[in-house]
Amino acid sequence: MIYSRFVIFFLVLLFSCTMKSKETLNQSSNYADLEKLFLDWRNFENPPLLNGAPDYTKSQFDESHKTFKSLKNRLMNMDTSKWSVHQKVDWQIVLAEMNGYDFNYRVLKPWERDPAFYQTIWMYESDVPAHEGPTNHAVLEFWSYNFPLTRDEGKRLENELSIIPSFLVQARKNLTGNARDLWVAGIENIKDQEKDLDFIQNKIDPNNLSLLKELEAARKSTFEFRVWLEEQSPNKSGPSGIGKENYTWYQQNVHLLPFSWEDEVSLLQRELDRAWSSLKLEEQRNKDLPKLKAASTPEEFAKLTEKSVVKMMTFLEEKEIMPIKSNMEPALRQHMGKFVPEKDRNFFYIGMHYDPLPLYSHFYHWFDLAQVRDEPHKSIIRKGPLLYNIFDSKNEGIATGVEEMFMHAGLYDDNPRSREIVWIMLAQRAARGLGSLYAHANEMTMAEAGQVHVRWTPRGWMEREPHLLQFEQHLYLRQPGYGTCYITGKYLVERLIAEYAEMKERDEKSFVMKDFMREFNNVGNIPIELLRWDMTGKKPNSIP
Repeated sequence: MIYSRFVIFFLVLLFSCTMKSKETLNQSSNYADLEKLFLDWRNFENPPLLNGAPDYTKSQFDESHKTFKSLKNRLMNMDTSKWSVHQKVDWQIVLAEMNGYDFNYRVLKPWERDPAFYQTIWMYESDVPAHEGPTNHAVLEFWSYNFPLTRDEGKRLENELSIIPSFLVQARKNLTGNARDLWVAGIENIKDQEKDLDFIQNKIDPNNLSLLKELEAARKSTFEFRVWLEEQSPNKSGPSGIGKENYTWYQQNVHLLPFSWEDEVSLLQRELDRAWSSLKLEEQRNKDLPKLKAASTPEEFAKLTEKSVVKMMTFLEEKEIMPIKSNMEPALRQHMGKFVPEKDRNFFYIGMHYDPLPLYSHFYHWFDLAQVRDEPHKSIIRKGPLLYNIFDSKNEGIATGVEEMFMHAGLYDDNPRSREIVWIMLAQRAARGLGSLYAHANEMTMAEAGQVHVRWTPRGWMEREPHLLQFEQHLYLRQPGYGTCYITGKYLVERLIAEYAEMKERDEKSFVMKDFMREFNNVGNIPIELLRWDMTGKKPNSIP
């Protein structure tokens, strides 16, 4: 009897060990397996074609979900315990992207709820690694074409235009959602596409008949789609926000922010209050100084922008703010702006015509993108833009952050009135973000969120150009967290600087902003919390 029990115990133990051994074998401890999975994942994320256009039908997503689960299981079964911090960060990036896909599948569903998702033509280059907001996989980057077109480029444009008719036929079947604000605002995006196609026609060689044929088909289908959206619009009555709980999950599991919806409300309200109070103190300090005079002619604007570019680059180098590379000034010069008559200036152009430097500080974006282009990251996972705007806390956070940082470092010592513009810009970012939070909580409509945006932007600078207001609030409703990332990202950058500086002080080393910025930029365009982990070796508490 005792012998039998011993044999049974031995067999059970042997079976258990065998199963554990097999389980261990199924777990990868090789970083190369993550790279392979990443390529498989990105290939999967790009949907199959339906009649030549990306397939966003419900049946396609439902059918593909088993494959998605298999890919995620491969990721979750990897044993990363012996990996370097850098490698663990890459693993977290892939997980965040997969969570983003899952969230879109379960909650956001832009292909069902968001007519603007079917806008195909983009006339301008994004100032962040990828276009803001949910974007389809058939984007036509018109800004990338040079005219007159070469034969190959003409064929490329022809092929990209040919996708639009079938894509918009599919859109009518897919768009079953009831999100009223998204629906109504999305009509404007399609109207813009109609105007863009008219513009493109004027750029095309009238003898290129095959290209003109595809263009005409794209115009006709876009017009018909817009009319259909307008016909359906009166029937749409539902909320467009995703709710507080979904918003929090998305921010914490996709964009990897250590905040809830309530945390973001508190943070943005604090920054709004700080910006307004700082502005008023600045105005008091400057009360005896002459007010800024806006450029009133193209010639004045050209002189102002040229002076500002030179001042900006000289300041960054002499004050050891960041490493200066040969591609930085050309990148800035490509986006110096143009003269706009006073009556037509939106928020950003109002400030730019007084002093471009606050906005040029935000144009740190173009330094980022120049580095992406000229110095691709060694990690294939960080080389290109992360999906679902996961880069937002880093790219928008640092661009917004340096507006104030450069000011504190002395950029406006010779022109104190320009400091007022910095505080106005910060207030505007906080105000529009607050509005977007209440819209996502379905406590405000998009229009009501816009009024928060307008009311709490100083000096009435958001009252003059309704198109910008519509664009920004619509984008933030489409892409949860983008309206707040300027402030939340800024805060996380400031916290990282504090922690980095404390480490230096503890080691009795000097903090040099240039050294910090070099390391910060070289980590890549990834969420700040992951960037912080990579730079300091300290794993964020928010990451399991």
